[in-house]
Amino acid sequence: MSEGEMTEAEPAAQGGQLTVVTTTTDGIRVLALSGEIDYHTGDILRQALQVSGTPRPRIVADMRQVTFMDSSGINILINAHNTLSEAGGWLRLAATSEPVMRTITLVGIDSFIDCRETLRQALGN
Repeated sequence: MSEGEMTEAEPAAQGGQLTVVTTTTDGIRVLALSGEIDYHTGDILRQALQVSGTPRPRIVADMRQVTFMDSSGINILINAHNTLSEAGGWLRLAATSEPVMRTITLVGIDSFIDCRETLRQALGN
């Protein structure tokens, strides 16, 4: 294997990228996610979903630019949902892309994590 071939294989082994932009709207933390949620990027999402010392924490994850999510992402969302619920808060998913929503529906987490079609709907009551 030549040196060039090794370099080309490295990005695939590292997985896709995930970026998170955090804002606050009416006391609700909004996480605008972009990229892939998998084993390699899960810690980024896990850290963004952490809450400490916030009474009744409310988080909306804007999923419109998430192109892929595997079981790592599912587990992170379930754990965040449980943690937020125990603290008297909630987690909502907004504008989830069709491929990611298919995974969410298949696993069944849409039965207990509130999924809204738009960010505006997720920020409402």
